[in-house]
Amino acid sequence: MEELKKSAKVTLIECLGVKKGEAVLIVSDKPLRDLGLIFFEEAEKLEAEVFYLEIIPRENHGVEPPDAVAEAMKKADAVLLITSKSLSHTAARKRACEMGARVASMPGITPEMMARTLSVGYRDIAENCRKCAEWLKGAKKVHLKTAAGTDLKFSIEGREIAVDTGILHSPGDFGNLPAGEVFVAPVEGSAEGVLVVDGSMAGIGVLEEPIKMEVRGGYVVNIAGGGSAESLKKILDRYGKDARNIAELGIGLNPRAKLSGFVLEDEKVLGTVHIALGDNSTFGGKVSVPSHLDGVILNPTLLFDGEIFMEDGRIIPKL
Repeated sequence: MEELKKSAKVTLIECLGVKKGEAVLIVSDKPLRDLGLIFFEEAEKLEAEVFYLEIIPRENHGVEPPDAVAEAMKKADAVLLITSKSLSHTAARKRACEMGARVASMPGITPEMMARTLSVGYRDIAENCRKCAEWLKGAKKVHLKTAAGTDLKFSIEGREIAVDTGILHSPGDFGNLPAGEVFVAPVEGSAEGVLVVDGSMAGIGVLEEPIKMEVRGGYVVNIAGGGSAESLKKILDRYGKDARNIAELGIGLNPRAKLSGFVLEDEKVLGTVHIALGDNSTFGGKVSVPSHLDGVILNPTLLFDGEIFMEDGRIIPKL
């Protein structure tokens, strides 16, 4: 318990920069209630004007919270989203940031993950994220390959490279915690090729067998790979074609993260990349759908405009 309290304190002070008297909103749900209340108690010790709202768990990542909660988010100085399903890629989160809230999202966080990844500061990780983003700035064409069979090409021309540093001190800042990734929304309709997810898949967990997806015109048009593939199809079919949009390329940069089956941490693992399907409207894309599912890819080779950035999971440029 003491380690969890320490992690909450570090998060509030170092990551969010919470100050005495600030309005701090904790949004949680029943599965993560105990952790949400730890953050509430630590914020109270900082003499913040803290309040706690609990919602019914959403049915999938990216589904909007109730309107009343969305309104409360807009009026807070700092918001912590400690929920079993992600609220990161929602209009409510985006509007809260537009109104100046600093937002940290921790979907599916576990006590073990919280103690291991949030008990120390993020300054070194933040610096590497910024260096990576600067290196990728202005890139247009992406080619992702793996020995497992991924061979996917798409454009990111004109798209902003976003960083998830864990340092959220300025009005409107947003990030997931644990942090440590650089990500971008591919140009809609540009992705072509084969995507093989062999690490983990949001909504499923660590994969016992890879999921193979055929991508045409920016959308997944075929999914194969046994039980995990069937589970993914069922999730995507609830939301229609746009749930199959190639929505995000992310690069994990957190050396403390490990593959655990929880996408919040999995997508940050150093030496991996992830491709998300579905919504990208909250970080520069044009597809809005209440689903955003990340698939983590192991040992990738990643090229930008023909230049190797990562080879078999090893970053080539010195960050």
